[in-house]
Amino acid sequence: MTALTVNNQPIRYALDPATPLLWALRDASNLTGTKYGCGTGDCGACTVDVDGRAVRSCQVSIAQVEGSFITTIEALSRDRSHPVQQAWVAEGVVQCGYCQPGMIMAVSVLLKSNPRPSDADIDAAITNLCRCGTYNRVRRAIHRAAAAIRGEGTIVAAPPPGIEPADAARAVPGLTPVTGG
Repeated sequence: MTALTVNNQPIRYALDPATPLLWALRDASNLTGTKYGCGTGDCGACTVDVDGRAVRSCQVSIAQVEGSFITTIEALSRDRSHPVQQAWVAEGVVQCGYCQPGMIMAVSVLLKSNPRPSDADIDAAITNLCRCGTYNRVRRAIHRAAAAIRGEGTIVAAPPPGIEPADAARAVPGLTPVTGG
C-alpha cells in the first residue's frame, strides 16, 4: 500500500508502487481532470501540485511521492472561484480545454510562491503546451489572477458548476480510506 494525501483525503493505493501518479489519480481515484497528454512529461497536461511543486504526474511513480500532499484540478476550488480559474474564463483562454487543468495547476503553484511574476518568471515556470495557441491570453490571465490574489481587484467570470461537491466527489471503490493509526 502506498499512502498519499490526495485533495486533502488520506489515501492508500493498493497498486504497484511503480504505477505513475497520473494513472493512480485517473484510474484508481477517478480524478479525470488530470489529463494524459504525451506520457513523456513534455506537454504538461498531467501537471498536479505535489507538496507545493508543479509536477508532471506521468513522470513520477506513487512510490516516489509517498507521504506527499497532492492537489488536482478537482480540489483547486470546487466552485470555480479560484482566481486562476476565473481569470482563465475572463481572458477567454479556454479553447479545446485539454491542456487547461495542467496549465491551471502549474499557474496556481507559481502564484503561491510568486504573487507578482514577470513575463520571464511565467516563461520559466509555465512550460505547458497548448495546441490551440492561447499563450498571449494565458499570460494576460496569469497577470490578472496574480493581481486578484494580491487583493488588487476581483474576477467573477465563471458561474459555480451547479452540482454539489458531495455529489461530484462520491466514494470511489478503488480507494481505501485510512483508518486508525
